[in-house]
Amino acid sequence: MSEHPTRRGFAARPADPEHWIKAADAPPRDGEASGFTARLTIDVTPDLRGRIKIAAFRRGITVADMLRGLLAREFPQTEGDHP
Repeated sequence: MSEHPTRRGFAARPADPEHWIKAADAPPRDGEASGFTARLTIDVTPDLRGRIKIAAFRRGITVADMLRGLLAREFPQTEGDHP
């Protein structure tokens, strides 16, 4: 029988941490600091999720835009943040 090639598992991590970070090749768009986005998943209670959605609706923006703004204000870019 022929052997199957070794495949990397779905959740396998790269051996080199530098491969975990994607360098921005595309020019920034719409004032973003980088030309790509990365998904961030957090667990919140259903009550908090509801309050976040209501706040975004009242402000006339999406939850994603509101949270991106909040995170950008809380964690401003400082010198030395980029390699």
